[in-house]
Amino acid sequence: MKPNISEILKRLHINDVNEAFSTGTIWGSSPNAILKDITSPVDGKKIAAVKTATEGDYAKVVEQAQKAFINWRTVPAPKRGQIVREIGEALRTNKEDLGTLVSYEMGKSLQEGYGEVQEMIDIADFAVGQSRQLYGLTMHSERPEHRMYEQYHPLGVVGIISAFNFPVAVWSWNAMLAWVCGDVCIWKPSEKTPLTAIACQHIAQAVFKKHNIDEGVSCLIIGDRTIGELMANDTRLPLISATGSTRMGKSIGAAVGARLGKSLLELGGNNAIIISENADLDMSLIGAVFGAVGTAGQRCTSTRRLIIHESVYDAFKNKLINAYQQIKIGNPLDENNHMGPLIDTDAVNLYLDSIARCKAEGGVFVVEGGQLEGDEYSSGCYVKPCIAEVENHFKIVQHETFAPILYLIKYKSVEEAIALQNGVPQGLSSAIMTGNLREAEQFLSCAGSDCGIANVNIGTSGAEIGGAFGGEKDTGGGRESGSDAWKVYMRRQTNTINYSTKLPLAQGIKFNL
Repeated sequence: MKPNISEILKRLHINDVNEAFSTGTIWGSSPNAILKDITSPVDGKKIAAVKTATEGDYAKVVEQAQKAFINWRTVPAPKRGQIVREIGEALRTNKEDLGTLVSYEMGKSLQEGYGEVQEMIDIADFAVGQSRQLYGLTMHSERPEHRMYEQYHPLGVVGIISAFNFPVAVWSWNAMLAWVCGDVCIWKPSEKTPLTAIACQHIAQAVFKKHNIDEGVSCLIIGDRTIGELMANDTRLPLISATGSTRMGKSIGAAVGARLGKSLLELGGNNAIIISENADLDMSLIGAVFGAVGTAGQRCTSTRRLIIHESVYDAFKNKLINAYQQIKIGNPLDENNHMGPLIDTDAVNLYLDSIARCKAEGGVFVVEGGQLEGDEYSSGCYVKPCIAEVENHFKIVQHETFAPILYLIKYKSVEEAIALQNGVPQGLSSAIMTGNLREAEQFLSCAGSDCGIANVNIGTSGAEIGGAFGGEKDTGGGRESGSDAWKVYMRRQTNTINYSTKLPLAQGIKFNL
């Protein structure tokens, strides 16, 4: 039985989206705002219409956020953590409805939709603990009767620009930590998936209101790239966290860098799994197939390349071909289906173009792709996952295609495999499947994978919130979520206290008056 989307929208308080914009932190209220229809890639049906923000709306948002920061930064961090804990509990209460809406608005499978909401719950739990661990350092001074230490202070207004493929989780990675650090947030979600953002905003705002916290602590603004450009160039936003394509990230990074701001960039991936001659092929198959077709290949951590040892190449290729015949494609709200649609028809066209380019360069498809037709696929967004035998140097292989296209590459030695894995501009996630300890350690060494994430005997897709998430090279170099990623949301300050009756100078300098 398929969920009733209309009822879910009502329970999430977005049955009347225009009314939702009456709150002070969801902007699009200007008479000049453009009304944008939001349709589902699942069935092509209109879900709602939202008003997009104008430059004037944006100015009001920033003003409100700045005002809210003045008080929020003075709330003790553990108390900020308790508020975040309640937001996590509210998300837990709404997990099924919110996960279903994620699936319907974006197109990922229902289980992945639930999983994305679980990520928000998990990072809220993590942030609660972090709120009591915003540690600084103490150190010995070279001057007598002096004390030195370092401490961290809130940055201010943090801008968050998120992408359609994880319409809510990546926001939470940033917002939950930024909030416990004492920052306030302005969130610009993808204009392709604003409804899940509005739902999350309502959930968070209800908790802040309960505690009489200024609603400007959590701001949401719906708009296109114009709003993102305003954020990137705004000196009142000391940090911009942006998730998206490498092209977008370079533009954001240049604008933020020009004003000496801070940027946290999570950009493209071209992720590979090395299948060693010492790998468990059955286990490797699960990681490879989920990595390639999960979210219809629209994860930044999706598996794009399989680098397979020549001795097991044919055997593993045959396993893949057989597994691909069993993949069920259709409505992602049906839990029997493995793969849903691409986000829109533009994505379908890019997918088809990439297949054509691969064939033109000499790629041989062992599982053919193509667009699916029929009543079940009437939205025009459903495609077949496909597999091609290629060379790593092909231009199309060097490029990240956000679609379920998997490239097979053969290797002879582990050194060659690592070189192939590293031989792309992107550097997000990587993995090796092997039972050989030496191979595993070589892959994880400084001469091994050059990615921000390197796994052994698990795939490239599916990171836990406890570890810092991010990558190198064209992936942008940012780190968010777990570990010590909280530090990017704060400014570090060194303090020296002289408790003597004299004023000795550093380095033994004498200055007598």
